[in-house]
Amino acid sequence: MHEYPITQHIIEMAEKYAKEQGAGCVRTINLVVGDYSGYVGESINLYFDIIAEGTLCEKAKLNIERVKPKLKCTSCGEYFERRPFSFECPDCGGEGEPTEIGKEFYLKSIEIS
Repeated sequence: MHEYPITQHIIEMAEKYAKEQGAGCVRTINLVVGDYSGYVGESINLYFDIIAEGTLCEKAKLNIERVKPKLKCTSCGEYFERRPFSFECPDCGGEGEPTEIGKEFYLKSIEIS
């Protein structure tokens, strides 16, 4: 349910930007959402059309770029996606440790017209 207010904020930011630029509408919003960000892209997408109704974002397309989490091997330094029930590096067999990859959440770009 916490996706509702963040979706509302995204729309407000895009609408403010469009107004500042003198645009008539927002065409596309590009969002980056990591799997470990605490937000679910599908839920944001679900709320988007409902909240955007009657705003400059009403006919905008929402693109969500999903970022899968990665571990970093403590032995060889390679980044890799964790396999179920394992932290083992597929390259060298070393142990992976958590990184910030997959925690991203930001508005990448707004296209207006």
